[in-house]
Amino acid sequence: MKHIEVVPYNPEWPKQFKREAAQIKEVLGDHCLEIHHIGSTSIPGLAAKEDIDILCVVDQLASALALQGVGYIFKNEINIPLRYFFSKNSDFSKVNLHVTEAEHGFIDLNLRFCDYMRHHPDSRQAYQVLKYKLLLDPTSFVRVNGRFPKYTLEKNIFIKSVLDQAGYKGITFNFCLHYAEWEAAKQFRQTYFFDPMQIDDPYTWTFNHPEHVHLVMYRGTKIIGYAHIQLWKDGLAALRIIVIDEEARYQGFGTQFLVLIEKWLKLKNYNSLHIESSEEALLFYRKHGYKDMPFNDPDGYESDPRDTPMGKFL
Repeated sequence: MKHIEVVPYNPEWPKQFKREAAQIKEVLGDHCLEIHHIGSTSIPGLAAKEDIDILCVVDQLASALALQGVGYIFKNEINIPLRYFFSKNSDFSKVNLHVTEAEHGFIDLNLRFCDYMRHHPDSRQAYQVLKYKLLLDPTSFVRVNGRFPKYTLEKNIFIKSVLDQAGYKGITFNFCLHYAEWEAAKQFRQTYFFDPMQIDDPYTWTFNHPEHVHLVMYRGTKIIGYAHIQLWKDGLAALRIIVIDEEARYQGFGTQFLVLIEKWLKLKNYNSLHIESSEEALLFYRKHGYKDMPFNDPDGYESDPRDTPMGKFL
């Protein structure tokens, strides 16, 4: 069980950021479009773990892999699609490096949160009190599902409240990891797919299966969409479910979600995405380049005869 230590604000933290940022820009050159100090160590007066969080915006994600040559350890995306995460320990600092391409929702979310906290001392103080309170609970150090410690997950409620106060309404996507995201996934599946059939969801086993990927779409701090992808062999993938909450439909969010999924699959070297479309969704998929194509489910599940098998080369 890893110990978590929160220390008073250290004015050396911005200097550590500048030193690391200079090296990152030197390695990446013109591939580095922006670089920002984010997280608690970027907020003057706020107690924090002594981790320097850096957000680097690049022209393409692959460019960032060059940073492995100067001590950054690549840890893939973790819980955020199309966000590369690196860590680095040195004699001077411990760095968490977040890398995205331009227009990624992770950028605005983090900059908005940090800016609000810098200008609202009451919120800053409340966040600090919460951190110390969580550390008094020995279960805060336990990793939930082997990923993030409870300390990190419990702070999520406070962070969302700050984003609400800041008027944040940006679009972001996460792999399901936080318990609230899994609850939302279950609700979307049951409400929109299995309640109409008057059965309980028979596929919850896919929540813990490496070939199945579950994502949620946020607008601000509210989850408004859900998707379930199955990773087949030979560069093929299937979109089992994609759904937007009724009150958020017809505003372009379904298109944004589908584009994100296609881009992520392409990054992972998948060549085509396959679906079985209902009659109501046919126009949506055809508008986005999907053609009639055999589904050929390798698991042999029976298809709904009313659905149309379609696919798209990525």
